[in-house]
This record gives sequence, structure tokens and C-alpha cells, in this order.
Amino acid sequence: MSKHQDTSGLDEFGYTQTLDRSIGKFASFAAGVSYISILTGVFQLFYFGFGTAGPAYAWSWPMVFVGQLMVALCFAELAGRYPVAGSVYNWAKRLSSATSSWMAGWLLLISSIVTVGAVALALQITLPQIWSGFQIIGDGTGPFDFAVNGVLLASLLITFTTLVNAFGVKLTARINSTGVFVELIAAVLLVAALAFHSINGPEVLFDVQSFGEGQPLGFFGAFLIASMASGYVMYGFDTASSLGEETKDPKRTAPKAIIRAVTASFVLGGALLFLGILAAPDLSDPKLGEADGGLQYIILSVLGGPFGKAFLICIVVAIIVCTLAIQAAAIRMMFAMARDNNLPFSKQLSRVHPVRKTPTVASITTGVLAIIPLIVNISQPAIFTILSSIGIVLIYMAYLLVTMPMLRNRFLKKWPIQDGAETGFKLGKWGFIVNLIAVLWGAAMTVNLIWPRQEIYNSVPPFEWYLQWGGVIFVGFVIVAGLLLYRLRLRHRTGVLAEHSAALHGFADAGKDDQSQSVKAAH
Repeated sequence: MSKHQDTSGLDEFGYTQTLDRSIGKFASFAAGVSYISILTGVFQLFYFGFGTAGPAYAWSWPMVFVGQLMVALCFAELAGRYPVAGSVYNWAKRLSSATSSWMAGWLLLISSIVTVGAVALALQITLPQIWSGFQIIGDGTGPFDFAVNGVLLASLLITFTTLVNAFGVKLTARINSTGVFVELIAAVLLVAALAFHSINGPEVLFDVQSFGEGQPLGFFGAFLIASMASGYVMYGFDTASSLGEETKDPKRTAPKAIIRAVTASFVLGGALLFLGILAAPDLSDPKLGEADGGLQYIILSVLGGPFGKAFLICIVVAIIVCTLAIQAAAIRMMFAMARDNNLPFSKQLSRVHPVRKTPTVASITTGVLAIIPLIVNISQPAIFTILSSIGIVLIYMAYLLVTMPMLRNRFLKKWPIQDGAETGFKLGKWGFIVNLIAVLWGAAMTVNLIWPRQEIYNSVPPFEWYLQWGGVIFVGFVIVAGLLLYRLRLRHRTGVLAEHSAALHGFADAGKDDQSQSVKAAH
């Protein structure tokens, strides 16, 4: 199929096919599932949610699912029309101004890089519980043993995923699909095992214990904090579309993969969460709310050493493929922005290896950048929670920069575009209400997550105001630095680089701010 007959949507953005289109339906679905990664997310932050709001925190799971499903449905409609690398960034280009779309890509890129490190840190929560020998730094009793060892393990994992991503999408997809298969089988077996060993009645799921006492909002305030543990899991479903340029029949495959990924994650993750609480031998055990305990502690207590550790090994597999998928998405975002000449060193970052058909330089760059925040926070025991919070805030903000202009366009009757173009998914008459809920949800969760609570951003000594406000300061810095970088430098040179430019395209739509200069800049 020639590029003029290509139904992938690349021509509409002025791009030519340079990546390897080899991903099938399961691999596309697996990309979304592995980014969400229920075994990684549920197990990594169960201790935080339980330790903040007790058993009733589990109800944050369906709450987050409903909100994120609305976002996923909006994204599925966009993926059905524009399944391109750097999905959120390129979607925003069709919906809003050049500055807004660049900021969407910038926020998601920074979020993905931070999240690669945050997810890789989950090895520290699981590996030492499998074998004490994985506690390489100290014996775990020192004030910084946990954090420093976590950074070491995470850095080794990121090095591995960087090499795999740099080698090519076929190897990445093969490892990722195998890992997701193992993860799904393990999740189903684990759900069955926990259901068989359940000893608590369903009434414990409504037990608020003493959480929230002394807080202005009572238990609801504690619940909002604990909801981060669920909010951390259910995002990244847009990865299926971000790999669209490497997916076969992407306009039909990507939307289905997005919806199936978030739905499957909700069902299996929710079952693990609720049944884990029902199977816990002692819900008053303080280990359930500690980083070296949590859901892993319940599994080992209920299933015993050999079986429990076998499941923990499956969790390690999930962590590896989750890190691999998140980095793959970060690489595609970096590549997508660079080929528009919208990043420093764009020519190098957008370079595609002639044999492996993958952005090798972008792969290595994302790996190096993902390790830097870990080193900076190497002596911070609350590193898991801090990096997780910042990553979620940035990604929710990036999603809003797509759903908000999409809602505005619906209100102005400019979406969906009635141009007769092929599309793989439509919301139809439900589009406006789904889009409205997605925007309200995204705005509410952004405020909830960025709020400078001590429980999230400064949960351990020393208690300093700048640590508690660290999330706000970091997010503010990312936004201001990004705006200055784009407005003062990058926007004056933006445009599809010649090696990525299609011969015929409709990229330079009138009214798209200074993005309309892309054709001229490409030549």
C-alpha cells in the first residue's frame, strides 16, 4: 500500500511512514494493558491506599474507573481517526492551538519519563519479599536502605528496557505480549486463590476505622488522598494509539485496544483489590499499610511461601513489561515532537535506525532522563509516593489539554469532523455528555492530586514547607519552563523535518496558530 492509499491518517499530519508497521491486535491491546499494569499498580500502592483510608479505600477503584472510562472513550474516538505516534500531542494539534498542543505533548513526555522511574521502583517493594538477597544495599533497617536499594534496582531495570526499546518494536512487542499474557493468567489465578481463602465478610469494605478523625473533611478527606492509589493505575491506555504508526489496521485496532485495556484492568484489578482485603488474615495488622508489606504481605500470608512467591515473581514480570511499555510510549512522544522540530536536538531525537526502524537516540535519551529523578531523590524514603503523584498530575493535565478543546469543539459543532474520512470508532449522540464528564473528572482529580498534602508530598521527616509544596513547585516549573522554551525558541522553527515529511499532506490547516508554517519550515 502506498502512502497515498494509507488509511493510518499519517498524510493528514504531513508525515511519511518511517516506523516498522508490524504490531497486531493482541500486541496493541497488550501495550495498553502493560502500561496500566494492574499487578504493578495495585501491588505498588496498595499499602498507601490502605494505610491512608483503610479497607474502604477500595471504593476509589470503581470511582476512578468511571472517570477514566469517559476519557478512554474520548481517546478511542480520536484514535479511530488519528492513530499516530505521540497520540495526545497530535490529537491536540487537530483540536486547539500550536502552543496548547505542544504543552500537551511536553507534559505527557515529562510525565512518562518520571513514571518510568516510579514504576521501576516497584521492584524494591516486591523483590526483597521474594528473596532477602535482593536487598543489596544494607539490610533494610537503615533509614535510607529502602530508598537507595530501590534506586539501584530501578536503574538496572531501566537500562534493560532501554536496550530492548532501542533494538526494535518487534522485540519490544514480543516481550511485552509475553509478559502481559503471564500477567493476565497470574491475575486470574490470583483472584481465584484469594476468593477461595476469603475469611472476611463484605461489611469490612465499609469499615472506615479511625481514618479521617481530626481532618476538616473527615473520612472523605482521607478517601480523597487514598484515591491516588487507584488513580495511579488506570491511565496510559492511549499507548495503543501512540503505537498506531506501528500497528496493522490502526483505525480499527487502536480504539478497541484502548477500551478493552481499561475495562480488563478494571475487572481484574478490582477483583484483586477487593478479594485481597477479604482474604487478609488481620485487617488491623500495621504491615498492610507499610511499603514493605501491603498486598504482597497478604499474598505471602494467605498462600504460603512457595505459592505466594510464585505469584510475586509474576508481579516482577508485570513490573518489567510495564516499565517497557511506559518507556515505549515516552519514546514515541519524544519522536513525534522531534520530527515536528519541536524539541531541542530534534534532528537527532527523530532519527530512525535504518535497519531496526526504531528511534534509537530517543530510546537512549528517555532511559537516561528516567534515571536522573531517581538519583536526585536517592535519600528520600517517600520517593515512591512523590514520583507517583507528580507523574499522575502531569498526565491528567496533558489529558485535559485534549478533552477540553474536544468538548469546546463539540459545543461549537466542529466535532466530529464531517469530512467523509474513514474512522474506526464513534461516540455518536453520547459524545457530548461523555466528553463533559471526562473534563469534569480530569479537572477534579488534577486539583485533588496536586493539593500540597503532607501525607503525599512530605510524609516522613524532615517536615519542611518546600517539601510539602514540592509537587506544586515541580509541576509549576515544568509548565513555566515548557512555555518559555516553546514560545521563545521552538515555535519559530517548528515544522515537519524533511526526512519525515510526506509529499502530499493537509497538515498546514489555516487558523492553527504558527503551526501553519510547518510546510515552509520543512523545506
